[in-house]
Amino acid sequence: MASNSFGKLFRFTTWGESHGPAIGCVVDGTPPLIPLEEADLQFHLDRRKPGQSRFTTQRRELDTVRILSGVFEGKTTGTPIGLEIQNQDPRSQDYGETKDQFRPGHADYTYLTKYGIRDYRGGGRSSARETAMRVAAGGIARKVLASRLGSAFWVRGALVQVGPHAVDRANWDWGEVERNPFWSPDADIVTRWETYLDSVRKAGSSSGAVVEVVAQGIPPGLGEPVYGKIDSDLAQALMSINAVKGVEIGDGFALATTPGDKAGDEMRMLDGEPAFLTNRSGGVLGGISTGQPVIARFAVKPTSSILSPRHSVDRFGKNVDVVTKGRHDPCVGIRAVPVGEAMMACVLLDHLLRHEAQCGSAVSDKSQATS
Repeated sequence: MASNSFGKLFRFTTWGESHGPAIGCVVDGTPPLIPLEEADLQFHLDRRKPGQSRFTTQRRELDTVRILSGVFEGKTTGTPIGLEIQNQDPRSQDYGETKDQFRPGHADYTYLTKYGIRDYRGGGRSSARETAMRVAAGGIARKVLASRLGSAFWVRGALVQVGPHAVDRANWDWGEVERNPFWSPDADIVTRWETYLDSVRKAGSSSGAVVEVVAQGIPPGLGEPVYGKIDSDLAQALMSINAVKGVEIGDGFALATTPGDKAGDEMRMLDGEPAFLTNRSGGVLGGISTGQPVIARFAVKPTSSILSPRHSVDRFGKNVDVVTKGRHDPCVGIRAVPVGEAMMACVLLDHLLRHEAQCGSAVSDKSQATS
């Protein structure tokens, strides 16, 4: 397995399995002298950890992160940063009945076909447990980005659809996102999502979702055409998240039905500077950032572990009906919100460092003076 690392100049490698003793991450390429402590990362991990509402898995993991290397006297040293989280509540016995069965929607069949062996406990390496370390790496990326870009920079995510129920964008309020268990920017839809997910769970099923991630304060010029486009790297990053089956940048697939005279982002001069009148491109043109907010959405399929029996086969070639027991998210898209934020931050920092290596600072003196 040779694809456990992500990024070029800012690069992280994750390790560990869902029911192993621990999961971890090595983050390389972090500039020196960045203030960093475990609490900086724990804040983001606490937003992702399980058991925070009845709509997420009840596996009891504190997700307490330890910094093992790369930080001295509260600042990064420029050397690899080692991170570790101990697994505390795996309950592997829940998977005894399905250890020889290929659970529909899971990677059981493909892992066994490829490697000739698989860790059946909670999906092993293919489990979304791995994403905790992405969130930790994203916390480091955010610290570096904030030090480079100033207070104008932020990355935020929101859940914008659960099953067939989408938010009303007229009600969008970023402040609302932190006030409900769904990370919803629309307060009015929360009750509808609760009712819907309760009914789905009682039926022994699960729901998919759509997550939107936005980055503000990104300077123009980040991205490397033609095979290092910032939007293509962002799409790769988001598609690598467990259960993600689709990604769009800006208006994305809606642009297929948008007339050409409406699709392009027109420009005018504003206060002596070029300004865009719309942002249908999601802050990227030609694979390079425009200076507008970078916007991406990704679709998360319904949780594959459900109580309803489904047809499959086992490793011995027999037909079976699979019932997946255990503690599973009725909608894994909820906890994917901070993961999407983390991957956005990692892509942005990687491209910022790549830009600085080739072109110098991406932040103009004017931008620095106002940050």
